[in-house]
Amino acid sequence: MKNRNYKKLIRKIHRYLGIFIGIQVLLWTVSGIFFSWTNINEIRGDHLREDRDSIKPLKGEISTAEIQNKILETDPKSTIKSVRIVNVMDANYFEVIYENTEKKNSTILLNTETGNKRKPLSQKEAEQTATSALVKKTNVKQTVYLTENDIGLHHEYREKPLPAWAVTFDHSENLTVYVSADNGQVQSFRTRSWRIFDFLWMLHTMDFAGRDNFNNWLLRAISVGSLLMIISGFFYFLMTARKPW
Repeated sequence: MKNRNYKKLIRKIHRYLGIFIGIQVLLWTVSGIFFSWTNINEIRGDHLREDRDSIKPLKGEISTAEIQNKILETDPKSTIKSVRIVNVMDANYFEVIYENTEKKNSTILLNTETGNKRKPLSQKEAEQTATSALVKKTNVKQTVYLTENDIGLHHEYREKPLPAWAVTFDHSENLTVYVSADNGQVQSFRTRSWRIFDFLWMLHTMDFAGRDNFNNWLLRAISVGSLLMIISGFFYFLMTARKPW
């Protein structure tokens, strides 16, 4: 009698876990199949990006001391975090990232020849930069300026420098190129394939905001539930299997 009750209890646990957990297990499987059959480079839009070396021979002799002075003119209590050379509109600049008085990182561009500060990219410059980054040139359909107030957690441009320009092209893959306004660099390509990938990745990680938090409690709960469903299935099989003797 007790054995029969145990069987009934385990069967109920397995059935109800299957109802609640089965949908998410299905989503994990479908998204996993999609990930394994796609080329991540194509998802990132690398096949649409012009591959070229944009850094030209340096001219001028701007010293690190001069760079420091330029930053101090902008913010007297700043601390330089990093310096690198980037190309913006066919000219070389020192990209200087520094920590301002508010303990936030800011970016400034200084011409490698003159040391003059460059203004953030205008809309026209952003469109030119985005277009020049394409292998096959196409027409711009829309350009949007993004700030911290304009961008949400569900937007496809996440955890990247702001402000930025979102340049959308009249393209078969519904392509949007994101360009940082402060450093003038192309940050990311977003296509229809990427958006499908991102949606499935959200379902896979169960992080419906930032997408990449594998430690959220919903994922933990469903994972534990999936384990219990599998274990209960094995137990029920062993309890109901006929003995060979």
